[in-house]
Amino acid sequence: MSSIVDKNHESFLYQQVVDLIETMKSTGTLRSGDKLPSLRKLSSQLGISIPTVKQAYVELERLGKVEARPKSGYFLKAAEMPFNSPKRASFVRRPVPVRCQSLIEECYEVVHSPNNLQLGISHPVMASSPDKALARIMRRVLSHSGPKAMMYGPMDGFLPLKQSLVQRYLQQGVSASSEDIIITNGAQEALAIALQCVAKQGDTIAVESPTYFGILELIENLGMMALEIPTCSDDGICLDDLEESLQQHQVTACIFSSLINNPLGSMMPKEKRQRIVELLESRNIPLIEDAVYGELNFGESHELPMQAYSTKGLVLTCSSFSKTVVASYRIGWLFSKRYEEKAKGLKRALSCSSSLLNQMVIYEFLRGGDYDRHLARLKQALRVNKERMLALIAKYFPENTCVTNPCGGGVLWVELPVGGDGIKLFRKSVKDNISITPGVLFSASGKYKRCVRISYGLPWTEVVENAIKRLGELSHELVEERFDKVG
Repeated sequence: MSSIVDKNHESFLYQQVVDLIETMKSTGTLRSGDKLPSLRKLSSQLGISIPTVKQAYVELERLGKVEARPKSGYFLKAAEMPFNSPKRASFVRRPVPVRCQSLIEECYEVVHSPNNLQLGISHPVMASSPDKALARIMRRVLSHSGPKAMMYGPMDGFLPLKQSLVQRYLQQGVSASSEDIIITNGAQEALAIALQCVAKQGDTIAVESPTYFGILELIENLGMMALEIPTCSDDGICLDDLEESLQQHQVTACIFSSLINNPLGSMMPKEKRQRIVELLESRNIPLIEDAVYGELNFGESHELPMQAYSTKGLVLTCSSFSKTVVASYRIGWLFSKRYEEKAKGLKRALSCSSSLLNQMVIYEFLRGGDYDRHLARLKQALRVNKERMLALIAKYFPENTCVTNPCGGGVLWVELPVGGDGIKLFRKSVKDNISITPGVLFSASGKYKRCVRISYGLPWTEVVENAIKRLGELSHELVEERFDKVG
Protein backbone atom coordinates (compact mmCIF):
# COMPACT_ATOMS: atom_id res chain seq x y z
CA MET A 1 0.00 0.00 0.00
CA SER A 2 2.92 2.34 0.66
CA SER A 3 3.50 2.82 -3.07
CA ILE A 4 0.13 4.60 -3.25
CA VAL A 5 1.51 7.56 -1.30
CA ASP A 6 4.26 9.45 -3.14
CA LYS A 7 6.29 11.79 -0.95
CA ASN A 8 7.61 13.52 -4.08
CA HIS A 9 4.17 14.19 -5.48
CA GLU A 10 2.98 17.79 -5.69
CA SER A 11 -0.09 16.96 -3.57
CA PHE A 12 0.23 17.15 0.21
CA LEU A 13 0.64 13.76 1.86
CA TYR A 14 -2.53 14.15 3.93
CA GLN A 15 -4.50 14.89 0.73
CA GLN A 16 -3.19 11.69 -0.82
CA VAL A 17 -4.49 9.81 2.23
CA VAL A 18 -7.87 11.54 1.77
CA ASP A 19 -7.91 10.44 -1.88
CA LEU A 20 -6.94 6.90 -0.88
CA ILE A 21 -9.86 6.60 1.58
CA GLU A 22 -12.30 7.95 -1.01
CA THR A 23 -10.96 5.47 -3.59
CA MET A 24 -11.36 2.60 -1.12
CA LYS A 25 -14.97 3.69 -0.59
CA SER A 26 -15.75 3.97 -4.31
CA THR A 27 -14.30 0.50 -5.00
CA GLY A 28 -16.15 -1.08 -2.09
CA THR A 29 -13.01 -1.86 -0.07
CA LEU A 30 -14.51 0.35 2.63
CA ARG A 31 -18.29 0.51 3.05
CA SER A 32 -20.51 2.97 4.83
CA GLY A 33 -20.29 2.36 8.57
CA ASP A 34 -16.88 0.64 8.43
CA LYS A 35 -14.17 1.64 10.86
CA LEU A 36 -11.15 3.24 9.23
CA PRO A 37 -7.69 1.82 9.97
CA SER A 38 -6.20 3.20 13.19
CA LEU A 39 -3.81 6.13 12.90
CA ARG A 40 -0.88 3.95 13.92
CA LYS A 41 -1.74 1.11 11.55
CA LEU A 42 -2.23 3.29 8.49
CA SER A 43 0.88 5.36 9.17
CA SER A 44 2.89 2.13 9.37
CA GLN A 45 1.35 0.72 6.18
CA LEU A 46 1.91 3.92 4.21
CA GLY A 47 5.29 4.83 5.69
CA ILE A 48 4.14 8.27 6.81
CA SER A 49 3.74 9.97 10.20
CA ILE A 50 0.78 9.54 12.52
CA PRO A 51 0.09 13.34 12.51
CA THR A 52 -0.23 13.19 8.71
CA VAL A 53 -2.84 10.43 8.89
CA LYS A 54 -4.58 12.34 11.67
CA GLN A 55 -4.69 15.46 9.48
CA ALA A 56 -6.27 13.42 6.67
CA TYR A 57 -8.92 11.99 8.97
CA VAL A 58 -9.72 15.43 10.37
CA GLU A 59 -10.13 16.72 6.81
CA LEU A 60 -12.44 13.83 5.94
CA GLU A 61 -14.45 14.62 9.06
CA ARG A 62 -14.66 18.30 8.03
CA LEU A 63 -15.94 17.22 4.62
CA GLY A 64 -18.63 15.09 6.28
CA LYS A 65 -17.15 11.86 4.92
CA VAL A 66 -16.20 10.27 8.23
CA GLU A 67 -17.32 10.49 11.85
CA ALA A 68 -15.04 10.49 14.89
CA ARG A 69 -16.38 8.51 17.85
CA PRO A 70 -14.69 8.96 21.24
CA LYS A 71 -12.62 5.92 22.29
CA SER A 72 -13.70 4.10 19.12
CA GLY A 73 -11.95 5.73 16.17
CA TYR A 74 -13.07 7.06 12.79
CA PHE A 75 -15.96 5.59 10.81
CA LEU A 76 -17.03 6.03 7.22
CA LYS A 77 -20.38 7.80 6.99
CA ALA A 78 -23.12 7.02 4.50
CA ALA A 79 -23.30 9.15 1.39
CA GLU A 80 -25.19 12.41 1.74
CA MET A 81 -28.86 11.57 1.36
CA PRO A 82 -30.52 12.78 -1.85
CA PHE A 83 -33.79 12.87 0.12
CA ASN A 84 -35.19 14.53 3.24
CA SER A 85 -36.61 13.29 6.52
CA PRO A 86 -40.27 12.21 6.38
CA LYS A 87 -42.69 15.08 6.89
CA ARG A 88 -44.63 15.43 10.12
CA ALA A 89 -48.17 14.09 9.77
CA SER A 90 -51.16 16.42 9.82
CA PHE A 91 -52.89 16.87 13.16
CA VAL A 92 -55.84 14.54 13.81
CA ARG A 93 -58.00 16.67 16.11
CA ARG A 94 -60.26 14.00 17.57
CA PRO A 95 -59.93 10.64 19.33
CA VAL A 96 -60.57 7.63 17.09
CA PRO A 97 -61.25 3.93 17.67
CA VAL A 98 -58.40 1.63 16.66
CA ARG A 99 -58.98 -0.93 13.89
CA CYS A 100 -55.62 -2.49 13.04
CA GLN A 101 -55.79 -6.07 14.26
CA SER A 102 -56.39 -7.84 10.93
CA LEU A 103 -53.38 -6.23 9.24
CA ILE A 104 -51.21 -6.91 12.30
CA GLU A 105 -52.18 -10.59 12.08
CA GLU A 106 -51.21 -10.65 8.38
CA CYS A 107 -47.83 -9.08 9.18
CA TYR A 108 -47.16 -11.45 12.08
CA GLU A 109 -47.88 -14.44 9.88
CA VAL A 110 -45.19 -13.22 7.47
CA VAL A 111 -42.75 -12.34 10.27
CA HIS A 112 -42.77 -15.89 11.60
CA SER A 113 -42.33 -17.58 8.25
CA PRO A 114 -38.89 -19.29 8.39
CA ASN A 115 -38.23 -18.60 4.70
CA ASN A 116 -38.46 -14.81 4.93
CA LEU A 117 -35.69 -12.31 5.60
CA GLN A 118 -36.99 -10.54 8.70
CA LEU A 119 -36.68 -6.85 7.91
CA GLY A 120 -40.18 -6.34 9.30
CA ILE A 121 -39.51 -7.13 12.95
CA SER A 122 -37.66 -4.83 15.34
CA HIS A 123 -35.13 -7.16 16.90
CA PRO A 124 -31.98 -5.02 17.24
CA VAL A 125 -30.07 -7.38 19.54
CA MET A 126 -29.66 -9.78 16.62
CA ALA A 127 -27.08 -7.39 15.16
CA SER A 128 -24.71 -8.63 17.88
CA SER A 129 -26.28 -11.43 19.89
CA PRO A 130 -24.81 -12.47 23.27
CA ASP A 131 -26.21 -15.99 22.87
CA LYS A 132 -22.95 -17.80 23.69
CA ALA A 133 -22.44 -15.83 26.90
CA LEU A 134 -26.04 -16.43 27.93
CA ALA A 135 -25.70 -20.15 27.27
CA ARG A 136 -22.63 -20.34 29.53
CA ILE A 137 -24.40 -18.41 32.28
CA MET A 138 -27.51 -20.59 32.04
CA ARG A 139 -25.45 -23.76 32.45
CA ARG A 140 -23.77 -22.21 35.49
CA VAL A 141 -27.11 -21.13 37.02
CA LEU A 142 -28.62 -24.59 36.51
CA SER A 143 -25.55 -26.25 37.97
CA HIS A 144 -25.58 -24.02 41.03
CA SER A 145 -29.33 -23.67 41.69
CA GLY A 146 -30.63 -26.97 40.32
CA PRO A 147 -34.39 -27.58 40.67
CA LYS A 148 -34.86 -24.22 42.43
CA ALA A 149 -34.28 -22.39 39.14
CA MET A 150 -37.12 -24.40 37.55
CA MET A 151 -39.74 -23.33 40.08
CA TYR A 152 -42.23 -20.48 39.95
CA GLY A 153 -40.58 -17.23 40.94
CA PRO A 154 -41.92 -14.43 43.18
CA MET A 155 -44.95 -12.72 41.65
CA ASP A 156 -43.25 -9.32 41.36
CA GLY A 157 -39.87 -10.68 40.29
CA PHE A 158 -36.50 -12.10 41.35
CA LEU A 159 -35.26 -9.70 44.03
CA PRO A 160 -31.55 -9.60 42.99
CA LEU A 161 -32.59 -8.66 39.44
CA LYS A 162 -34.90 -5.95 40.75
CA GLN A 163 -32.09 -4.61 42.92
CA SER A 164 -29.78 -4.53 39.89
CA LEU A 165 -32.34 -2.46 38.00
CA VAL A 166 -32.69 -0.11 40.95
CA GLN A 167 -28.91 0.31 41.02
CA ARG A 168 -28.87 1.21 37.32
CA TYR A 169 -31.58 3.81 37.84
CA LEU A 170 -29.71 5.28 40.80
CA GLN A 171 -26.55 5.54 38.70
CA GLN A 172 -28.56 7.53 36.16
CA GLY A 173 -29.79 9.89 38.84
CA VAL A 174 -33.29 8.42 39.15
CA SER A 175 -34.46 7.54 42.65
CA ALA A 176 -35.96 4.06 42.92
CA SER A 177 -36.46 1.12 45.28
CA SER A 178 -37.06 -2.56 44.64
CA GLU A 179 -40.71 -2.06 45.69
CA ASP A 180 -41.14 0.21 42.67
CA ILE A 181 -40.15 -2.54 40.21
CA ILE A 182 -42.35 -5.39 38.93
CA ILE A 183 -40.78 -7.92 36.57
CA THR A 184 -43.08 -8.68 33.63
CA ASN A 185 -43.27 -10.93 30.57
CA GLY A 186 -41.71 -8.42 28.22
CA ALA A 187 -42.50 -4.72 27.88
CA GLN A 188 -45.86 -5.50 26.27
CA GLU A 189 -47.20 -6.98 29.51
CA ALA A 190 -45.77 -4.00 31.38
CA LEU A 191 -47.63 -1.65 29.02
CA ALA A 192 -50.85 -3.65 29.42
CA ILE A 193 -50.61 -3.52 33.22
CA ALA A 194 -49.70 0.18 33.24
CA LEU A 195 -52.59 1.13 30.96
CA GLN A 196 -55.11 -0.80 33.06
CA CYS A 197 -53.75 0.90 36.19
CA VAL A 198 -54.68 4.36 34.91
CA ALA A 199 -57.51 3.96 32.37
CA LYS A 200 -60.65 2.00 31.57
CA GLN A 201 -62.82 1.11 28.58
CA GLY A 202 -63.97 4.17 26.63
CA ASP A 203 -61.15 6.43 27.88
CA THR A 204 -59.00 8.51 25.51
CA ILE A 205 -55.27 7.75 25.37
CA ALA A 206 -52.89 10.23 23.71
CA VAL A 207 -50.19 8.54 21.65
CA GLU A 208 -47.37 9.65 19.38
CA SER A 209 -48.01 9.54 15.67
CA PRO A 210 -46.54 7.34 14.33
CA THR A 211 -46.34 4.98 17.28
CA TYR A 212 -45.58 1.30 17.88
CA PHE A 213 -48.51 -0.77 16.60
CA GLY A 214 -48.44 -2.99 19.71
CA ILE A 215 -49.60 0.02 21.72
CA LEU A 216 -52.45 0.63 19.28
CA GLU A 217 -53.50 -3.03 19.38
CA LEU A 218 -53.48 -2.88 23.19
CA ILE A 219 -55.72 0.21 23.14
CA GLU A 220 -58.02 -1.53 20.65
CA ASN A 221 -58.36 -4.67 22.78
CA LEU A 222 -59.08 -2.66 25.92
CA GLY A 223 -61.88 -0.75 24.18
CA MET A 224 -60.20 2.64 24.49
CA MET A 225 -59.80 5.53 22.03
CA ALA A 226 -56.52 6.82 20.59
CA LEU A 227 -55.70 10.50 20.12
CA GLU A 228 -52.71 10.90 17.81
CA ILE A 229 -50.18 13.67 18.52
CA PRO A 230 -47.85 14.47 15.56
CA THR A 231 -44.23 13.48 16.14
CA CYS A 232 -41.15 14.89 14.42
CA SER A 233 -38.43 12.52 13.23
CA ASP A 234 -35.79 14.79 14.78
CA ASP A 235 -36.94 15.71 18.28
CA GLY A 236 -40.12 13.81 19.01
CA ILE A 237 -43.63 14.90 19.87
CA CYS A 238 -44.91 18.38 18.98
CA LEU A 239 -45.43 20.15 22.29
CA ASP A 240 -47.86 22.76 20.90
CA ASP A 241 -50.10 20.05 19.47
CA LEU A 242 -50.02 18.18 22.78
CA GLU A 243 -51.06 21.28 24.72
CA GLU A 244 -53.87 21.99 22.24
CA SER A 245 -55.11 18.38 22.51
CA LEU A 246 -55.18 18.53 26.30
CA GLN A 247 -57.24 21.72 26.13
CA GLN A 248 -59.76 20.32 23.64
CA HIS A 249 -60.17 16.72 24.85
CA GLN A 250 -60.50 14.82 28.08
CA VAL A 251 -57.30 12.79 27.87
CA THR A 252 -57.12 10.08 30.54
CA ALA A 253 -53.48 9.07 30.01
CA CYS A 254 -50.59 9.35 27.56
CA ILE A 255 -48.20 6.72 26.17
CA PHE A 256 -44.97 8.24 24.83
CA SER A 257 -41.48 7.01 23.91
CA SER A 258 -39.30 9.98 24.78
CA LEU A 259 -35.87 8.37 24.41
CA ILE A 260 -35.96 6.38 21.17
CA ASN A 261 -39.28 6.35 19.33
CA ASN A 262 -40.41 3.31 17.40
CA PRO A 263 -40.61 3.66 14.36
CA LEU A 264 -38.96 7.10 13.88
CA GLY A 265 -35.88 6.63 16.03
CA SER A 266 -36.29 10.21 17.27
CA MET A 267 -35.21 11.34 20.73
CA MET A 268 -36.77 14.21 22.65
CA PRO A 269 -34.38 16.84 24.03
CA LYS A 270 -34.07 16.89 27.81
CA GLU A 271 -35.97 20.18 28.09
CA LYS A 272 -38.92 18.81 26.13
CA ARG A 273 -39.07 15.62 28.21
CA GLN A 274 -39.11 17.66 31.37
CA ARG A 275 -41.72 20.10 30.03
CA ILE A 276 -44.07 17.27 29.01
CA VAL A 277 -43.93 15.70 32.48
CA GLU A 278 -44.59 19.07 34.09
CA LEU A 279 -47.49 19.76 31.71
CA LEU A 280 -49.15 16.40 32.33
CA GLU A 281 -48.63 16.35 36.07
CA SER A 282 -50.07 19.89 36.35
CA ARG A 283 -53.27 18.34 34.95
CA ASN A 284 -52.91 15.09 36.95
CA ILE A 285 -52.67 13.04 33.75
CA PRO A 286 -50.62 9.81 34.07
CA LEU A 287 -47.83 9.21 31.56
CA ILE A 288 -46.85 5.69 30.49
CA GLU A 289 -43.27 5.81 29.27
CA ASP A 290 -42.29 3.17 26.70
CA ALA A 291 -38.52 3.08 27.32
CA VAL A 292 -37.74 -0.25 25.66
CA TYR A 293 -35.13 1.32 23.33
CA GLY A 294 -33.78 3.72 25.94
CA GLU A 295 -30.35 2.09 26.24
CA LEU A 296 -29.86 1.89 22.48
CA ASN A 297 -29.30 5.59 21.82
CA PHE A 298 -26.18 6.26 19.76
CA GLY A 299 -25.04 9.25 21.84
CA GLU A 300 -22.12 9.11 24.22
CA SER A 301 -24.15 10.08 27.30
CA HIS A 302 -27.05 8.23 28.91
CA GLU A 303 -30.29 10.18 28.57
CA LEU A 304 -32.62 10.42 31.56
CA PRO A 305 -36.04 8.80 31.26
CA MET A 306 -39.16 10.88 31.88
CA GLN A 307 -39.44 9.13 35.24
CA ALA A 308 -36.58 11.36 36.43
CA TYR A 309 -38.72 14.50 36.15
CA SER A 310 -41.83 13.22 37.93
CA THR A 311 -42.74 14.88 41.23
CA LYS A 312 -46.21 13.35 41.69
CA GLY A 313 -45.44 9.73 40.80
CA LEU A 314 -47.68 9.87 37.71
CA VAL A 315 -45.04 8.42 35.36
CA LEU A 316 -45.04 4.64 34.81
CA THR A 317 -41.94 3.39 32.98
CA CYS A 318 -42.11 0.21 30.89
CA SER A 319 -38.99 -1.46 29.54
CA SER A 320 -37.39 -4.85 28.88
CA PHE A 321 -34.27 -6.76 27.91
CA SER A 322 -35.92 -8.05 24.72
CA LYS A 323 -34.26 -5.44 22.50
CA THR A 324 -30.89 -5.40 24.25
CA VAL A 325 -30.22 -8.97 25.43
CA VAL A 326 -32.64 -11.66 24.24
CA ALA A 327 -36.25 -11.52 23.05
CA SER A 328 -37.28 -15.09 23.84
CA TYR A 329 -36.60 -14.74 27.57
CA ARG A 330 -39.49 -12.23 27.77
CA ILE A 331 -38.05 -10.34 30.73
CA GLY A 332 -39.39 -6.82 31.09
CA TRP A 333 -40.35 -4.56 33.95
CA LEU A 334 -42.72 -1.87 35.12
CA PHE A 335 -41.33 0.97 37.25
CA SER A 336 -43.99 2.89 39.19
CA LYS A 337 -43.91 4.84 42.44
CA ARG A 338 -47.66 5.36 42.78
CA TYR A 339 -49.50 2.45 41.17
CA GLU A 340 -47.37 -0.46 42.34
CA GLU A 341 -50.05 -2.14 44.44
CA LYS A 342 -52.65 -2.10 41.68
CA ALA A 343 -49.97 -3.18 39.20
CA LYS A 344 -49.06 -6.19 41.39
CA GLY A 345 -52.68 -7.28 41.47
CA LEU A 346 -52.93 -7.07 37.68
CA LYS A 347 -49.66 -8.96 37.26
CA ARG A 348 -50.89 -11.72 39.55
CA ALA A 349 -54.17 -11.97 37.60
CA LEU A 350 -52.49 -11.96 34.18
CA SER A 351 -49.53 -14.33 34.57
CA CYS A 352 -48.65 -14.93 38.25
CA SER A 353 -44.93 -14.58 37.59
CA SER A 354 -42.20 -14.44 34.97
CA SER A 355 -39.61 -17.14 34.28
CA LEU A 356 -37.34 -17.44 37.31
CA LEU A 357 -34.58 -19.19 35.37
CA ASN A 358 -34.45 -16.45 32.75
CA GLN A 359 -34.43 -13.75 35.43
CA MET A 360 -31.50 -15.49 37.15
CA VAL A 361 -29.54 -15.59 33.89
CA ILE A 362 -30.20 -11.93 33.15
CA TYR A 363 -29.17 -11.01 36.70
CA GLU A 364 -25.84 -12.84 36.32
CA PHE A 365 -25.34 -11.18 32.91
CA LEU A 366 -25.78 -7.78 34.57
CA ARG A 367 -23.81 -8.57 37.72
CA GLY A 368 -20.66 -9.67 35.94
CA GLY A 369 -20.44 -6.57 33.73
CA ASP A 370 -21.18 -8.61 30.59
CA TYR A 371 -24.27 -6.54 29.85
CA ASP A 372 -22.52 -3.18 29.59
CA ARG A 373 -19.72 -4.61 27.45
CA HIS A 374 -22.28 -6.27 25.21
CA LEU A 375 -24.32 -3.06 24.98
CA ALA A 376 -21.29 -1.13 23.70
CA ARG A 377 -20.67 -3.76 20.99
CA LEU A 378 -24.35 -3.88 20.06
CA LYS A 379 -24.69 -0.13 19.61
CA GLN A 380 -21.54 -0.09 17.50
CA ALA A 381 -22.93 -2.85 15.24
CA LEU A 382 -26.28 -1.07 14.93
CA ARG A 383 -24.65 2.21 13.94
CA VAL A 384 -22.64 0.45 11.25
CA ASN A 385 -25.77 -1.30 9.95
CA LYS A 386 -27.70 1.97 9.92
CA GLU A 387 -25.05 3.71 7.84
CA ARG A 388 -24.93 0.83 5.37
CA MET A 389 -28.70 0.65 4.99
CA LEU A 390 -29.01 4.42 4.52
CA ALA A 391 -26.39 4.24 1.78
CA LEU A 392 -28.26 1.41 0.01
CA ILE A 393 -31.61 3.21 0.21
CA ALA A 394 -29.96 6.32 -1.22
CA LYS A 395 -28.62 4.22 -4.08
CA TYR A 396 -31.59 2.02 -4.98
CA PHE A 397 -34.85 3.69 -3.90
CA PRO A 398 -36.78 6.15 -6.11
CA GLU A 399 -36.01 9.84 -6.23
CA ASN A 400 -37.88 11.88 -3.57
CA THR A 401 -37.88 8.98 -1.12
CA CYS A 402 -37.64 10.27 2.46
CA VAL A 403 -35.98 8.38 5.30
CA THR A 404 -35.15 8.95 8.95
CA ASN A 405 -31.65 9.05 10.41
CA PRO A 406 -32.34 7.48 13.82
CA CYS A 407 -30.70 8.58 17.07
CA GLY A 408 -30.76 4.94 18.16
CA GLY A 409 -32.70 1.70 18.00
CA GLY A 410 -32.77 -0.64 15.03
CA VAL A 411 -35.26 0.57 12.40
CA LEU A 412 -35.60 3.08 9.57
CA TRP A 413 -38.87 4.83 8.69
CA VAL A 414 -39.12 5.22 4.92
CA GLU A 415 -41.62 7.43 3.12
CA LEU A 416 -42.02 6.53 -0.54
CA PRO A 417 -42.65 9.24 -3.17
CA VAL A 418 -46.08 9.86 -4.69
CA GLY A 419 -47.31 6.59 -6.17
CA GLY A 420 -45.70 4.49 -3.45
CA ASP A 421 -47.88 2.28 -1.28
CA GLY A 422 -46.60 0.65 1.92
CA ILE A 423 -49.11 -2.21 1.96
CA LYS A 424 -48.51 -3.02 -1.72
CA LEU A 425 -44.75 -2.96 -1.16
CA PHE A 426 -45.17 -5.24 1.87
CA ARG A 427 -47.22 -7.76 -0.14
CA LYS A 428 -44.92 -7.61 -3.17
CA SER A 429 -41.82 -8.10 -1.06
CA VAL A 430 -43.30 -11.20 0.59
CA LYS A 431 -43.23 -12.90 -2.81
CA ASP A 432 -39.44 -12.38 -2.75
CA ASN A 433 -39.24 -13.77 0.81
CA ILE A 434 -38.61 -10.33 2.31
CA SER A 435 -40.67 -9.05 5.22
CA ILE A 436 -41.15 -5.34 6.04
CA THR A 437 -43.83 -3.52 8.03
CA PRO A 438 -46.37 -1.22 6.30
CA GLY A 439 -46.65 2.26 7.79
CA VAL A 440 -50.43 2.28 8.29
CA LEU A 441 -49.96 -0.08 11.24
CA PHE A 442 -48.39 2.78 13.18
CA SER A 443 -51.45 5.04 13.03
CA ALA A 444 -54.90 4.70 14.58
CA SER A 445 -56.41 6.88 11.84
CA GLY A 446 -54.85 5.11 8.84
CA LYS A 447 -52.06 7.57 8.08
CA TYR A 448 -48.65 6.73 6.56
CA LYS A 449 -49.95 4.78 3.57
CA ARG A 450 -46.76 5.57 1.66
CA CYS A 451 -44.50 4.56 4.56
CA VAL A 452 -42.78 1.35 5.62
CA ARG A 453 -40.56 0.39 8.55
CA ILE A 454 -37.37 -1.52 7.72
CA SER A 455 -35.13 -3.11 10.35
CA TYR A 456 -31.34 -2.93 10.31
CA GLY A 457 -31.12 -4.86 13.58
CA LEU A 458 -29.80 -8.14 12.21
CA PRO A 459 -26.47 -9.63 11.13
CA TRP A 460 -25.26 -7.80 8.04
CA THR A 461 -24.85 -10.03 5.00
CA GLU A 462 -24.95 -9.91 1.22
CA VAL A 463 -28.50 -11.27 1.48
CA VAL A 464 -29.52 -8.11 3.36
CA GLU A 465 -27.88 -5.88 0.76
CA ASN A 466 -29.64 -7.71 -2.08
CA ALA A 467 -32.96 -7.41 -0.21
CA ILE A 468 -32.65 -3.61 0.05
CA LYS A 469 -31.81 -3.46 -3.64
CA ARG A 470 -34.90 -5.55 -4.42
CA LEU A 471 -37.11 -3.34 -2.23
CA GLY A 472 -35.81 -0.36 -4.17
CA GLU A 473 -36.71 -2.05 -7.47
CA LEU A 474 -40.21 -2.86 -6.22
CA SER A 475 -40.63 0.74 -5.04
CA HIS A 476 -39.68 1.98 -8.50
CA GLU A 477 -42.28 -0.35 -10.02
CA LEU A 478 -45.03 1.01 -7.76
CA VAL A 479 -44.18 4.63 -8.57
CA GLU A 480 -43.98 3.91 -12.30
CA GLU A 481 -47.30 2.01 -12.23
CA ARG A 482 -48.99 5.01 -10.70
CA PHE A 483 -47.67 7.42 -13.30
CA ASP A 484 -48.54 5.00 -16.11
CA LYS A 485 -52.16 4.98 -14.88
CA VAL A 486 -52.21 8.78 -14.63
CA GLY A 487 -50.73 9.09 -18.10
